[in-house]
Amino acid sequence: MRSTAGRLVAVVIAALLAVAGAILALPASAASLVEVTDFGPNPTNLRMHLYVPDRVQQRPPVLVAVHYCTGSGPAFYAGTEFASLADRYGFIVIYPSATRSGQCFDVSSPETLRHNGGSDSLAIVSMVRYVLQRYNADPDRVYVTGASSGAMMTNVLLGAYPDVFKAGAAFMGVPFGCFATTDGSSWNSACANGQLIRTPQQWGDLVRAAYPGYQGPWPRIQIWHGTEDNILRYPNFQEQIKQWTNVHGLSQTPSYTDRPQWNWTRTRYGGTGVQVPVEAISIQGAGHDLPQAGMAQMAIAFFGLDQTGPGPSPSPSTPASPSPSPSTPASPSPQPSGTCRVQYDMNAWNTGFTTSVTITNTGSSPINGWELTFTLPSGQSVVSAWNATISPSSGQVTARNVSYNALIPPGGSTSFGFQGVHTGNTGKPASFSLNGVSCAVS
Repeated sequence: MRSTAGRLVAVVIAALLAVAGAILALPASAASLVEVTDFGPNPTNLRMHLYVPDRVQQRPPVLVAVHYCTGSGPAFYAGTEFASLADRYGFIVIYPSATRSGQCFDVSSPETLRHNGGSDSLAIVSMVRYVLQRYNADPDRVYVTGASSGAMMTNVLLGAYPDVFKAGAAFMGVPFGCFATTDGSSWNSACANGQLIRTPQQWGDLVRAAYPGYQGPWPRIQIWHGTEDNILRYPNFQEQIKQWTNVHGLSQTPSYTDRPQWNWTRTRYGGTGVQVPVEAISIQGAGHDLPQAGMAQMAIAFFGLDQTGPGPSPSPSTPASPSPSPSTPASPSPQPSGTCRVQYDMNAWNTGFTTSVTITNTGSSPINGWELTFTLPSGQSVVSAWNATISPSSGQVTARNVSYNALIPPGGSTSFGFQGVHTGNTGKPASFSLNGVSCAVS
């Protein structure tokens, strides 16, 4: 009887151990937003939330995503596409939270506008340094983006900490130093109303004075603004362009101008590619309501975070490339086999999606007029396109150049995009043909 009971106990124990082992062997739960405390110097008691995807690059890039007034890190996480893009491309996202009244960031005080001066900008840099050490992240691929107060902080961080941030994307911001005050207040009405108009040299000097003696490369910047913004008025758009072109030693004359969508005007300074020193997108009729769907993907492409390798090194004086040819040829020029590469980036949600397509001429001869043919997966169709015309709307489609982007020089590239709908299939085309010749796919 004792022997039988002993065997029974042994069987029960073995079963329990097996169950425990199975529980321990279960896969970790999906990535989620977590709060981090004790991340380093934090003079203004900001809160830090962190999103680390389940799969990250070996040395992951870092993106700081900064919220608007009245917002929070978790709200910006939930209300923007940056976390889902991090899942796709394997970078880490830091979401700071302001703690002062109104939940606006300090972009006004002398401390926040000076390298290692203190306040909110230093606290955010502490978050970055924590992530770089804790996750073996890549210090050469640290970026910042933000909306409204977060866009103003984006400008502040690029100006005061050019040794930390390689590029930024500011949605509805103001120039570095525009909001500066000396009376302890945190709001500058003249700046908000677009009444502070300075020369490029004056704006550039404000940035250079934030970190005296700095000799390194300056961060690249992408600037977004709506023409009907009634909170941070539209003149701030041009003042940012003046500031950052001066910092980079560039002309205010664009190297490239196009319309990615019917009410957008995009200008690039210091080059014509996706990752130029300064890019500015004006949204006709938009108010204080950016970013909108698809804009986060464009910011990610500007940073180079949609690539698995290191992004471009910023340069204070990247030479301008020739402007694209304004004329479209009667028919596309012949192209030798194997001289093109296509990168196709898709951002899907519910029943919609946006896609960015980059064509690179890997041959030794210019392409003067292009047609890119590919087959959309079943259930997908095109609603609207920019930088190309696309027909038909589904099945095998052909994207054709428009008047200003017909020419792709050797080693050069051009981009177009489109918005579409899907019925559940969010796959990508399997192959691409440029002027009748198959292309490599990035």
